[in-house]
Amino acid sequence: MTFAATILTLYPEMFPGPLGHSIAGRALAEAKWACETVQIRDFATDKHRTVDDTPAGGGAGMVLKCDVLARALDSVILPGTGRGTSAAGGGASLRDPMDNSSDRGGSPLHHPAAKALNGPPPLAGEDRRPILAMTPRGKPITQARIRELAQGPGVIILCGRFEGFDERLFEARPEIEQVSLADIVLSGGEMAALTILDACIRLLPGVMGATSSGEEESYENGLLEYPHYTRPQEWEGRTIPEVLRSGDHAKIAAWRKARSEEDTRSRRPDLWERHEGARVQPASGARRKDKEPDQ
Repeated sequence: MTFAATILTLYPEMFPGPLGHSIAGRALAEAKWACETVQIRDFATDKHRTVDDTPAGGGAGMVLKCDVLARALDSVILPGTGRGTSAAGGGASLRDPMDNSSDRGGSPLHHPAAKALNGPPPLAGEDRRPILAMTPRGKPITQARIRELAQGPGVIILCGRFEGFDERLFEARPEIEQVSLADIVLSGGEMAALTILDACIRLLPGVMGATSSGEEESYENGLLEYPHYTRPQEWEGRTIPEVLRSGDHAKIAAWRKARSEEDTRSRRPDLWERHEGARVQPASGARRKDKEPDQ
């Protein structure tokens, strides 16, 4: 099954961008994943193709319009229903998925098998892929959520711009998951979308050379990964730790676990606190059940 990514954006030319290179690029060429863009501006209804307006109550910047965004999104999740209709007229979709033309500002599914692909398989006429809206107001994405996404049929990503989205979009479409990349603000959601896609793609079957490469990493077990070393054995007076050169796999595993815990505790106390909480919760929960209500 091809992991199908659909990106709703004002800048479709940014995709696949860097994801067309390295392991993601190879996976794209091998049809392990596909990338489709939808130009949000195509769903504006005025002659200027307006997608934003001034914020209610005043303030700086511009806000993306909920009606335009909803039409663009509905064209993807409810194709053929007429609920999402572009300003150019016609049905709900920007274009036929088999059409490789880009005259409306969107782009086709980017892989050599596109003509054999009818896009993501709908369920009862509706696209059931998770919908992410990239916004600094969203919940920070986690490696656990990335792994869930990578195990599914694909993802729909809505890229924010300007001051963000009209909040009514999320009230009317509660299935949208508001997501942030980190405690930073970008000029738009496209770079965050590329990052999330890269994190998903590398976990797809057959993309990484060794399956264990995606398991022994930071965040996979709630901790930062242990530090790495490689040849030369000595560099600028610094040597590779002796334990890593010992050939004793049990000692190496113990050293790596200890360093992983030590580095997480010192660099990411928030992760360490969650890790420790998860580790003691079952025991404390069991003790609470054993206590009498008045104790």
